[in-house]
Amino acid sequence: MSFSEQAPAPVGDRTGHLVGVDVGGTFTKAVLTDAGGTVLAEAHRPTPRPGPGVAERVVELAGRLTGELAARTPVPLAAAGLVVPGTVDERRGLAVHSENLGWRDVPFADLFARRTGLPVAFGHDVRAGGLAESRVGAAAGVRDTVVFLPVGTGIAAALLLDGTPYAAGGRAGEIGHVRVAPDEPCRCGLTGCLEAVASAAAVARRYRRRAGRPADGAKEVAALVRAGDPVAVAVWEEAVEALAVAIRWLAAVLAPHTVVVGGGLASSGDLLLGPLERRVAEGLTFHRRPVLVGARLGDRAGALGAALLAAAAVTDGSAAGGTAADR
Repeated sequence: MSFSEQAPAPVGDRTGHLVGVDVGGTFTKAVLTDAGGTVLAEAHRPTPRPGPGVAERVVELAGRLTGELAARTPVPLAAAGLVVPGTVDERRGLAVHSENLGWRDVPFADLFARRTGLPVAFGHDVRAGGLAESRVGAAAGVRDTVVFLPVGTGIAAALLLDGTPYAAGGRAGEIGHVRVAPDEPCRCGLTGCLEAVASAAAVARRYRRRAGRPADGAKEVAALVRAGDPVAVAVWEEAVEALAVAIRWLAAVLAPHTVVVGGGLASSGDLLLGPLERRVAEGLTFHRRPVLVGARLGDRAGALGAALLAAAAVTDGSAAGGTAADR
């Protein structure tokens, strides 16, 4: 049976398989899971580039990936989840704004439901990744406040209060655009933003500018830090301090038990986490000191979180694309 012919499992049927799709700035990733969350198959493709019709092209790509994964299992799909970057209003199924991909007020939940014929859950990529890390990743078993802080092309935080993602109308956790440095320009129009100093993209860009030589991403800068390159060390230390400032803010306001650090910069392991933990501790007195851990799910986190959102939406009947009674 082809994907277009495959009847979705009834809303509320927890025996069907699930698909989670994570739209990233560079790649769109999808996973097929069973009802228990075990990953059965994966697929990914480059994300459509910004420009006219980008939202429609993203929906089409997400639909193709869902169909590809559906074809790999004889079990009907119960639902699908789709998560995207930027400002997201989950309640309305709306992508309010994405600076990187260039859309505004896109009703992704309804568009994706129409494209697939499935009940659909819709959410924010970082909050979905945080949900996955808190349920089945590095913070699994922590029954307290958790922050997921992926440091990749951009920086945002997912706030999980007692296991529940906190969205505040889609605007919570946007710490990437708070000022931490005096003069570094940011693409948002401000200067000195955390993302402009400490993101993986910023680390590579700032090294290239200061050293006058190319660097193939933050991983190469990390290797140069280990080799003792003084320019790389200076850029890295500035990024670590900026991240420590942000985590201190979070510690003062939220007092999280655990901060899960992910994204491209976190792949450097103790080169980041060791000095970051020390810098955070140096700036706290009576505050609760969070436990800093590296993310465990890698670039699967967002897609796994999307599948978890789909499973929850099937259970509570909140998925887009269901009947009025389902909602």
